[in-house]
Amino acid sequence: MFQDILSALPWGFLLAFSIGPGFFILLETSITKGFRAAMIFDLGIVASDIIWILIAYFATNQILAQFKDNPNLYIIGGLIMSIYGIVSNTSLKKKYNEQEDKDDEEDIKKNNYLGLFFKGFFLNIINIGILAFWMMVIITQAPQLEMKPLRIFIFFTSILVFYLSIDVFKILLAKQLKHKLTPTNIYKIKRIINVVILIFGVFLILQGIFPNGKQMVENKLGIERAIE
Repeated sequence: MFQDILSALPWGFLLAFSIGPGFFILLETSITKGFRAAMIFDLGIVASDIIWILIAYFATNQILAQFKDNPNLYIIGGLIMSIYGIVSNTSLKKKYNEQEDKDDEEDIKKNNYLGLFFKGFFLNIINIGILAFWMMVIITQAPQLEMKPLRIFIFFTSILVFYLSIDVFKILLAKQLKHKLTPTNIYKIKRIINVVILIFGVFLILQGIFPNGKQMVENKLGIERAIE
């Protein structure tokens, strides 16, 4: 059992430092809303991870292949993420213009914890790449765990616990920047977050539209190297 926990640590570290929209929003939430709000948001992400893990574990190989290779899932997820980024950025700009001369401190303290939980949940659940990540973990690690349910449970639980532990340090570190914030800086941070979400959304859409694009580039590079 102890060996299974140790083997989970690198995966938890990789998951905690994966640079995605959730990574940036977690830091922004910690800075603008505090530790508790950031943890609630993070628990929403973990809840969606649990669902992805269960899908990847219980689904048959044929269903997994359909999820992985269906470009429409990337397009749908990318569209939702892109629309979210555009709408959030538009409403943020409108709100900032309306309240430019008001103190933003009250707005920072108004935390809708249920909303933050579902924000983290849906932001992670629409990213089909998360399913691909957990599929990779199961495919590479489950045989080493002898496909025993108890060992697999301990392994994945350890990943998520280690992931949350690292996120606690990230949240506390980001919170140290709070004293440097002004309403203008908060506005800029949130705009950057929305742009990042939009970029990730566009990237997912492109993956869906050109599912074989990456393979074509790799094949082309391989041919050119062979000629040289």
